[in-house]
Formats: sequence, structure tokens, C-alpha cells
Amino acid sequence: MTNQVPPFVGGDFLADDVALRESVDRWAGSAAAADLAPLGALAGTEEAQEHGRLADSHVPVLRTHDARGHRVDEVEFHPSWHWLMTQAVGAGLTAGPWTAPTGSGAHVRRAAGFLLWSRVEAGHGCPVSMTYAAGSALRHDAALGARWLPALASRSYDVGIRPVTQKAGAISGMGMTEKQGGSDVRTNTTRAVATPGGPLPGETYRLTGHKWFCSAPMSDVFLVLAQARGGLTCFVVPRALDDGTRNAFALQRLKDKLGNHSNASAEVELDGTWGSRLGLEGRGVRTIIDMVGATRLDCILGSTATMRDALSRALHHARRREAFGALLADQPLMRNVLADLALEAEAATVLGLRLAHAVDAGETELARLGVALGKFWVCKRTAPLVAEALECLGGNGYVEENGLARLYREAPLNSIWEGSGNVNALDVMRAVTREPTTLEALTKEVHEVRGRSTELDAYVDSALAEARSLDPTSAEAAFGARALVERLALALQAALLVQHSPSPVADAFVASRIAGRRGHTFGSLDVDLAGAASVVIDRAG
Repeated sequence: MTNQVPPFVGGDFLADDVALRESVDRWAGSAAAADLAPLGALAGTEEAQEHGRLADSHVPVLRTHDARGHRVDEVEFHPSWHWLMTQAVGAGLTAGPWTAPTGSGAHVRRAAGFLLWSRVEAGHGCPVSMTYAAGSALRHDAALGARWLPALASRSYDVGIRPVTQKAGAISGMGMTEKQGGSDVRTNTTRAVATPGGPLPGETYRLTGHKWFCSAPMSDVFLVLAQARGGLTCFVVPRALDDGTRNAFALQRLKDKLGNHSNASAEVELDGTWGSRLGLEGRGVRTIIDMVGATRLDCILGSTATMRDALSRALHHARRREAFGALLADQPLMRNVLADLALEAEAATVLGLRLAHAVDAGETELARLGVALGKFWVCKRTAPLVAEALECLGGNGYVEENGLARLYREAPLNSIWEGSGNVNALDVMRAVTREPTTLEALTKEVHEVRGRSTELDAYVDSALAEARSLDPTSAEAAFGARALVERLALALQAALLVQHSPSPVADAFVASRIAGRRGHTFGSLDVDLAGAASVVIDRAG
């Protein structure tokens, strides 16, 4: 048999990704890069790749009752799911950074690890992400934080529904959306009645209602929104009470999803379910917003991982497959495609790690606006990138066993989770008009490279002027929100590449994305960028 490409195994996902490695060195230090090296090596092994395949192929199974008819509400996962979770938790990809000193680089290290490990299999990244994100909200309540943060930051993956006091580590989930409202959580109908003296610490309530999407329902604890007397409020809801009994948390069914097959997403009914209030009554959105922001950052990182894996598989194939007398990777038009995909992946990588650094450095204004921009733009770019990478393999890309079909099903997810495109675009408008310091922080960041590209300077000036002139009450402004978000996101990505990537990469990005020297599809870079293609592709591994 000739001209058949070997399986995509054996790579080192950190060593092969120059942009990621440089970002870790820059913002977390060489020690963090060395600490992540074993995870990057493991991610590319045949063992890890097979566990990722098996976890996706064997979907979770809901068990509502035991053999004697008792309600248990458990989900059974394939052993490969638990193997993946064990590695992720053991690598410190959960809530540990929230317990580290400010400026330690812990969030950058964790972000890079999450990106690396998400390339193995995306579904189990959901509970890993929510556990990380829960720490951002729980750290604001001393008592509840002391109770839950050590377990959520633990590097021990401890399966089973038991009180947190009996566990070596815990996983967190989130319950926000309901049937009637979706992203409009202020229409939630789940009720919370103050019930002092309950079996939990703090101000205890009983919750009654439903949650339409509750991912990872086997988690140990959930942050849940419900309507209390004072309005929408956030609650900490454990699966097990301190006396060992199970909290009322009925799993009605699991969603049959387009992708993300390994991860169970459930419809949940609450009936007198115990919860501890987190934050003030009526301040539920404000209380949980930190968690939402952290999960949105992970949406950027997860989408970047999907892009990066699709690109790597396309490169792997193109460098080993001949057509019309030459390797695909040596043919000019394929090089245009691969270089264009690599530009997109590097820009997403540098943006994601820069935003994690903003969290580390306490740059809350830049993180607030930058995450909203990145969540919209990077997640939107993932599906078309994966489709183009799949096409690099031709018919082989459409076959399940080559991995790209799974990535293609996964590609739209992060654009929907934690607020779809319109929600994030309107969130950017809200930030710019109501929190002007966020736009000031963005302006400072993009002005770091002022004077190095006249095309970028003009683009930045135009985008910022439009943002400053926004009228939040204008229907026209809302109608054009997506276009503005695109421009601001591209301006930020371009500025970061000019500041941190080699000139051929930055120049090609500015020329194609800012100056418009490309067509409307990947692989349509202007011919004057052909010379930069080798540098861009080589950095991609």
C-alpha cells in the first residue's frame, strides 16, 4: 500500500506549537512551560488519543432508578471519560489558580494546559472548565469558599456522590438556563424560599423549578440561579448533603447533541432542593458573572484547541500525501490554505493566553472586554476553519476515524455555550457604553504597537472612534453590533501579533485581515504573502 498517511499520533502538542510555547514563556515563565511539558507529550500519545475516541464514541447513560425502584439520578460514563478527567484534574486544570497569589502566572499556566488537553477530547473539558470558573465566584464568600475551594482546587479526581467533607476532590457545574428564557436568565421561574436551619452552612433556601441545560450533572456542586423574595439570586447546590443523603436533583433526560457526545447535558427538576445563598438576594447575575466570564475565557481556549488540532491534522496529512507528482504541502495553493489556517490559529492562541495573563495581572477591565470580544470572534471562526482543514484531507477528512469529523461536530459549540453570538455582541456594547474604562484598557493595549503599521493604525482609529460614539439606546447601533465586535477583535489580535509574533506572521495577518488583501475563503491570501507562508506554517508544527 502506498501514499497512505499514517495515524495522527506521536506528536508533542506543546513542543510543536511555537506560538503557545512562546506565550507561556512570556506570561508565565519557563518553569510553567517545563511543568506543562509532560501534559503536552501525553496529549499526543496513542493512549491519550484512543481514550479521547472512546469517550466520544460511548455516550453517557442515564440511570434514574436502582433495581429496587429508588431514585438515584446517576449518569454512567465510559472508563475513558474518567481517565481523561483524572489527567485533567491531576494536571491542575480546575480551580487551583484562584488559590494562587496574584501575578504568579497560574492562570496562564492553567489556560495553556486546558488548551493542550482539550485537543485530546473536548467534552470532558466542560466540567473541568466549570470547576475552574466556580472558584472565581466562590472566592468572594469566605465561608462557602473555605468549604468548597480546597476540594475544587484539588488535584485528585474523586468519583461518586458523597458529602464534600468525605471527598479528596470535587467537580462543579452550573444551572442557569430554563425552558422559557435561555440566555435571558432574568425570566427564570425557579423559586427559592428562605428556610433557616437547613442541612447546609450559611443562609439556606429550598429551590423548586427546572434547568433546561445542566452539563456534567454528576458534578458534586452547582451554582444555580433562582428567584428569591428579593429577585434573581445565586445559590450553591450540592448533590449530597452533609448527613450523606442526596439532595433533590432529578435528572429527567440527557440531551441528544450534535457533538460533545462524551459530556452529559441534562434537564433537571428541583423539588425542595437545598441551597446556600451566594451573594445578596437580587444580585444573582452580578454574583455569578465572574463564573460566566471564566467559562467564556475557556470557550476561547477550547475553540483555539479545536482550531489547532484541525490545523495539525491538516498539516500531518499534507506533509505525507502526494498528489499530481508532489507532496500536498509543497503545492502553492495548498500552502496558501495552510498558511491562512495557521494565521488564524496563532492569532487565537496569542489572544487567549494574553487574556489569561490579564486575569493573572488583575487587569479586570481588559479581561472584561477582551473576553467578550474573543468569545464572539474566535468561537465564530472555528467552524469555517475546521471545515477547511477537513477539506485538506479530501474524502479522508469526512471519514470518522481520521478525527476531523468529530472536530467539525464540536466546532459550533463554544459559539453557543455561555451566550451565543448576539448575546456576546450586545455584551460588548454594554461594556463599552456602561463601563468606559474597559474601552480605555483596550485602547491602551492596541496602542502598544502604534506607529509600526500605518494600515493597522488607521483601522484601530476607525474602530475605536465607532466604539466611542455608540448610542446604547439606538436600534441602528444594535443592528451593527456584530460588525463592530469583529473590527475590535481583529484590531486586538493584530496588535498582539505585531507585538509578540515574528514580522512575517504579523505582517501577513495585518495584510490579510486588516488591509483586506485576501478573498472571502481560507486559502485566498494575496500572492504577495507567498513569501511569508513558510514561516507561518513552520511555526504551526
